[in-house]
Amino acid sequence: MIEFVVIVESSADARTATKLADRLFVDKIDWLEPGQLQYLFRWSGLQENTEHSCWQDINQIIENLQQSLGFRPPRYLGHGKDGALKADGAAAIKILNLVRFIQKTRQIKAVLLIRDLDNQPQRREGIEQARSEHINRQPKLEIIIGTADRMRESWVLNGFVPSNQEEAQILQDITTQLTFNPCNESHKLRSNSWKEPDRIRNPKVVLEKLTGGKMEREQQCWEDTPLEYLRKNGVHTGLTAYMDEIEERLIPIIGSAE
Repeated sequence: MIEFVVIVESSADARTATKLADRLFVDKIDWLEPGQLQYLFRWSGLQENTEHSCWQDINQIIENLQQSLGFRPPRYLGHGKDGALKADGAAAIKILNLVRFIQKTRQIKAVLLIRDLDNQPQRREGIEQARSEHINRQPKLEIIIGTADRMRESWVLNGFVPSNQEEAQILQDITTQLTFNPCNESHKLRSNSWKEPDRIRNPKVVLEKLTGGKMEREQQCWEDTPLEYLRKNGVHTGLTAYMDEIEERLIPIIGSAE
């Protein structure tokens, strides 16, 4: 079966990124029904029978596969064809080199590289450098980049729509305190602090206030909110760009499976 490898920072990132992609597949492919997805492809990690892999585990995964599959990573020189690799560029190239190896025995057609920018735009630049190194190699491999500015919670906030009067009031109170709507403009939430007075500008704090810390309420933000609403709100957080990449690079693979 066709596989799409997912590289993320956490399982929550994987759930968000893959569900959004599933929704886009069904929305954009006329003949496709949600129940058909499981028969067309699967979301995978670098190791067989996993659903995703995490950035922090890449070196250990490579070491394990060197022992179990005889993978020999190419010598790392610290630079690509466009010069010195920026943050995450080296790690992304390691991932792509490994994927090229396991493509010999698995039908991997694409890799999703999902990353929080955390106020480090050079992370995306480095991942883009890695993509440029691999994009024209054979066998064909689509490389999708999703970078959340500043973090996954910013994407979730983009999809938050109050479901009752209590939530509407909480959102209004936060908006008044910030002087901007944290859902429409979540990219403005730049703080890491959990302490006053800056904690209200931490995306994690704002999301917890709005959802009551309930994961099922968070999930509604990317599972139920209209895609066009997400696209409109996500221009500055990287969400819209990620949705565009799914449409441009993954949908043609699924669409050709009819």
